[in-house]
Amino acid sequence: MKVVVWNEYRHEKTNPIVADVYPDGIHQAIASFLKSENRDVTTATLDEEEHGLPDHVLQETDVLIWWGHKAHDEVSDEIVEKVYERVLNGMGLIVLHSGHFSKVFKKLMGTSCDLKWRVADEKERLWVLDPSHPITQGIGEYIELEKEEMYGEHFDIPAPDELLFMSWFEGGEVFRSGCTYRRGNGKIFYFRPGHETYPTYHHPDIQRVITNAVEWVRPVERARPVYGNAQALETISGKK
Repeated sequence: MKVVVWNEYRHEKTNPIVADVYPDGIHQAIASFLKSENRDVTTATLDEEEHGLPDHVLQETDVLIWWGHKAHDEVSDEIVEKVYERVLNGMGLIVLHSGHFSKVFKKLMGTSCDLKWRVADEKERLWVLDPSHPITQGIGEYIELEKEEMYGEHFDIPAPDELLFMSWFEGGEVFRSGCTYRRGNGKIFYFRPGHETYPTYHHPDIQRVITNAVEWVRPVERARPVYGNAQALETISGKK
């Protein structure tokens, strides 16, 4: 299975706090815990040619992981359209944290994907709502993060196919933090935690969820359905 971890890779270059937490970039931190004998994991970043996602890379990608924040508008509409089509054709997509506002996630959701937010070093507790789901395998009743950015409802997304995590924040808000969707032949998982100034992606339970999600969104080998005018499979007796 080929996995590509995509990251803007801007905060790490300009913010010393982020550089200290993720010295090689958020993309490398995620790629490092995903690598295994049955996964070929590579990375791509915004400032690479074609954002690191030329046609030959996208066509070979089984699962794309997306982290973006401050430069959503710099992602080319052409690349967004290509990622969108790859998802419809079966590529798995995992959207992390502020990737909720990425062009590709908003296109797939068809809504503003807006929300409330606050950075105040507050505790987050992610409650597992579906302990039977493969993405929550190996996770207890909840994941507790000592410090995270708050995201609060209302989160302007379509109702998820499955809601796996609900976050509670120290300031009182709650948030739908683990959502699955199906679009065409592809599967999508949105996972909320991951503000750049906190070591969230070093947390073993967060790593476990993302690893589980990679396996869940991986493509199912089948052709995309054929649409439009269709010839009858049987003889239609009443046709003149």
